[in-house]
Amino acid sequence: MKKTNVHTEKQQVAVDAPEAAEPLVPVAPENVTPEQLNELKERAAKADENWDRLLRTTADFDNFKKRAAREKQDAIKFANESLIQKLIPVLDSLDMALAAARNAEAAPGQSLQDGFNMIGQQLRSALAEAGLEEVDATGKVFDPNLHEAVSQKEAADVPEGHVVQQLRKGYKLKDRLLRPATVVVAKHPAA
Repeated sequence: MKKTNVHTEKQQVAVDAPEAAEPLVPVAPENVTPEQLNELKERAAKADENWDRLLRTTADFDNFKKRAAREKQDAIKFANESLIQKLIPVLDSLDMALAAARNAEAAPGQSLQDGFNMIGQQLRSALAEAGLEEVDATGKVFDPNLHEAVSQKEAADVPEGHVVQQLRKGYKLKDRLLRPATVVVAKHPAA
């Protein structure tokens, strides 16, 4: 870039101009040649074209930002859609099991139990497909990152610091712990 002097009515200002551009030379209006006038018209047309391009680009960018924000809102709003679609058949099965239990004449207890076992398996399968894992703690070494100890129990047959009993299952979603397993931890019996 080279510096070009631009004259205004009150002062002369140095501005950056492209190398290829001819420097503007102050000329009295009566001394303007047709070539200079054509050059000024071309520069004015190019400036108008650049201004229009800037306005269009700015408008396009604003539209992009609005569209991206709208898509993000929709993604948050419908994030659980696939999980819900997997759980709807479980709900249907539960409704069918309850209807079968109401209509059963003989041994309704066994058919109800079988129905609920199938529903439980269907629900576990849908949740596992979505990334849910059970935290199995029974017999394992107590891990405060996965387990929540609510008490200790004297046990001679289980090593100290191991889980004797799991009171409530824990769950992980992929690698994130959703709920720790509630456990009872073994300790040595008092002598």
